[in-house]
Amino acid sequence: MSRPRRGGLRPSRDAPQSRRPWPALALGALILAAWHAASASGAIPAVFLPGPAAVAGRLWLSLTQARLLDYAWVTLQEAILGCLLAAAIALPLAWGLHHWGLFSRAVLPYVAASQAVPAIAVAPLLVLWVGYGTWPVVILCAFMVFFPITVTVLLGLRGLDTDIVDAARLDGAHGWSMLVHMELPMVLPAILAGLRTGFTLSITGAVVGEMTMGGTGLGMALASQRDAVDTTGLFATIALLCAMATTIHWGLHTLERRSRTVEAMRGRRAT
Repeated sequence: MSRPRRGGLRPSRDAPQSRRPWPALALGALILAAWHAASASGAIPAVFLPGPAAVAGRLWLSLTQARLLDYAWVTLQEAILGCLLAAAIALPLAWGLHHWGLFSRAVLPYVAASQAVPAIAVAPLLVLWVGYGTWPVVILCAFMVFFPITVTVLLGLRGLDTDIVDAARLDGAHGWSMLVHMELPMVLPAILAGLRTGFTLSITGAVVGEMTMGGTGLGMALASQRDAVDTTGLFATIALLCAMATTIHWGLHTLERRSRTVEAMRGRRAT
């Protein structure tokens, strides 16, 4: 009697049904219904909780007449540049932490300690060192993002199949050839997962940077709406930020799901 192929037992997360957006849409509809009920009941004044219809109308008005899209584009550019800068630091740092024990023991505690420094405390220093403009915001984004990317990639490197790595070494793969042909493709799922987290967190960093250091993005819009006690405008801008973060996360998740290398890695783990 032949043994069943273990490769047929694919994880349920890869099934087409698991990719459908209906659970998320249903949960969103429930949240909107509860929000509408709370605001329509009058129990909470509109200055504290405007209704979803008012927020949607304000968002549409801001997008079409108040240049909110221009502000969003500035914030998106800062977030992308910050995440790419963080990735340029995090990827070689994770590789060094994985391969060099002495380097890891010396550097990793300081990498972890950097996350205890509030971003709002770093912002004034960046203004003194770099000045005003786009680049201090980009650097602040990178400061907030490089740690989660580093940790995610480092965990991916530590989880590599040692049998495959040892076999590659026996075949003569060392140094650059090992990195390019073995480690990088095998750790690609971890890299994409780190970038998903990094891009969404980088948007937060861009907004924090703009609110503390100035700028022409959504952080500036939020600061103006806060000073004017414009609750509806605040909700509308926050909704746009959530939409941006969700779109970026979904796009990178789709790229990861359609990557042949990632699919090959999942198939190998399932067998």
